[in-house]
Amino acid sequence: MINTKKAIKQSMYETVMNQFNKTADIIDLNPNIRKILGITNNEIIVHFPVKMDNGEVEVFTGYRVQHNNALGPYKGGLRYHDTVDIDAAKALAMWMTWKTSLAGLPFGGAKGGIKLDPRDYSDSELERITRRFTYALGENIGPEHDIPAPDVNTNPQTMAWIVDTYMSTISSSERSHNQHVVTGKPVGAGGLEGRDRATGFGVYLSIKLLLETKGEDLKNKKFIVQGFGNVGYWASHFLTKDGSKLLAVQDAHATLYNENGIDTEALAQHCEPRKGSIKGFEGAEEIEADDFFGLDCDIIVPAALGNQITAENAFKIKASILAEGANGPTDKDGEQILLDNGVTIIPDIFCNSGGVIGSYFEWLQNRNGELWQLDEVMAKIEKKLKENFHKINTEVNKRNVDWRTAAFILAISRVETAYIQRGIFP
Repeated sequence: MINTKKAIKQSMYETVMNQFNKTADIIDLNPNIRKILGITNNEIIVHFPVKMDNGEVEVFTGYRVQHNNALGPYKGGLRYHDTVDIDAAKALAMWMTWKTSLAGLPFGGAKGGIKLDPRDYSDSELERITRRFTYALGENIGPEHDIPAPDVNTNPQTMAWIVDTYMSTISSSERSHNQHVVTGKPVGAGGLEGRDRATGFGVYLSIKLLLETKGEDLKNKKFIVQGFGNVGYWASHFLTKDGSKLLAVQDAHATLYNENGIDTEALAQHCEPRKGSIKGFEGAEEIEADDFFGLDCDIIVPAALGNQITAENAFKIKASILAEGANGPTDKDGEQILLDNGVTIIPDIFCNSGGVIGSYFEWLQNRNGELWQLDEVMAKIEKKLKENFHKINTEVNKRNVDWRTAAFILAISRVETAYIQRGIFP
């Protein structure tokens, strides 16, 4: 079905609320619990000054939204991007609640970040911005309260600055058992081996498992990736290692295509000194950005920002599988077009959950004073992802619904059960 109707762009918050309300209707969610889950618990906005390298002071705005903690401490990433605002943080925090619930983890959902473009700042400025933001958040984060992690444009170094700053604000007697205030840290600073690749590995594994239900495998499958940061790279790494071919990559600066396949590792090396930009890579030709989603391929992995697939481009998609490496990359209208056209969407709350599963094991490792090796970690993550995949697949077949609907039913039902069993204070 072709749909070329011009649509009004939907915000991520409208998208997540549509998903929530649709699911609440399907499962006849308890109306009182529906009121609770339809809002956020806390919305924190901080404004803080930072001295720049030139001696001037710049004031930044940071956000932390805590959606729900019925299942455990708030958990969710921090992103540095000029699209960060309160509505985006609310949407992402709600998705995190469903993601941690679906994964069967003892966490709730949160999200936040700073409104800035990190490419405009030096590393020393980013360190001061991060440390000042951490100080401004104060007791709003903590290892048993709210545990940040890396997200768009943040990384293990960012987490190391946060944990060091946080440790400096608490008493010396508490420092030895508060390392798990953040996850996604460098391995040498209490991080987990394999956490760097966990999200991308989850994207890869979800595609592999879906194909197995159809009696297929990844050999000679053609895929394209939007966004070549941590998630896009690692998903591409595992997919190509398993016999698939990377045809095209898109980021904010360029769209690259090579019908014979793009060398994932060579592209990663090209990006390293350029703060992630794929532009100028010699192993592929540059094509028009608008042609990206219409390329002839089997699998699309959107691994950049939200609301990338809409009514304006969804009808172009020829792939049979859309694996959501990003959070909220598909809006309501775009999704309906894809479903009508027979595209299987592996929803973000499962597809990219390898990251938060890895974060859980890092949190647990720090909390228990243990140390796990890479092969142990990857086996734990794979086992958890496979269990969750089969739960969703069973729900899809039982209810005859799409994958997102099945995932949301499982996620929201688990939180509902917690409220029913515990009751509501007072």
